[in-house]
Amino acid sequence: MWRALRARRCGGDAPLPEPSGEAAATLAALLGPLTGPPVAPDGVWVTAHLAQSLDGRIATRSGVSQWISDREDILHTHRLRALHQAIVVGAATVAADDPLLTTRLVSGESPVRVVLDRDRRLDKGRRVFSGGPPTLLVCAADMPGPDRHGEAEVMRLPRDPSGGLDLAMLLRRLRLRGITHVFVEGGGVTVGRFLAAGLIDRLHIAVAPLLLGSGLPALVLPEAARPEEGLRAPALTYRLGADTLFDLAIGRARPACAP
Repeated sequence: MWRALRARRCGGDAPLPEPSGEAAATLAALLGPLTGPPVAPDGVWVTAHLAQSLDGRIATRSGVSQWISDREDILHTHRLRALHQAIVVGAATVAADDPLLTTRLVSGESPVRVVLDRDRRLDKGRRVFSGGPPTLLVCAADMPGPDRHGEAEVMRLPRDPSGGLDLAMLLRRLRLRGITHVFVEGGGVTVGRFLAAGLIDRLHIAVAPLLLGSGLPALVLPEAARPEEGLRAPALTYRLGADTLFDLAIGRARPACAP
């Protein structure tokens, strides 16, 4: 079943032992919707994922996030990486975790790594900029500097009206490179910006039975004055070990409070 999903998305065959019975049906129901052709006019399908505590934190106040979610959710994240052609993270995630962003736990090719670093704050010593899959460092068009950052290619984007990167332009640029399936892995600010811009098709949120009491919020969105100004989406739930995964069919909708 996993091979079938991989072949449907990427045209490849990954020699991974396949789940059977109820596990196979659950995996197909959860991941199948992510592998079809894009439906948005820009020709890109965007999946996002966050892992949070029960009280809505993705990390402690100092930025430690390993490990809030159960190992099953970590495996799920690697499957999402393998089913997409590009993975997007923000500069704060790279600064805090120094991740590789590869598919080490499942069979399948690692995606192109896309690091959003508007002001080019990250140094070249981060692991994503040295070896491994191709990497794009995405910064604002008005930022000086060379066209390479370590081994990463630099992509420049215009700023949006708020001063952030133009994420709609990013998707169009990736589509021109033949990338049709994009996975936004984090963190909460980056996922929040994609959500506020109406650029997420499907959002997975894994909720761990953990209470932190303080720390970094899971999602950063424009402030809503009333609950109806938020975004309510159709949802399914799945068990991932000790965690509960919410599968939200966003469909490029955006919160009413978003500018």
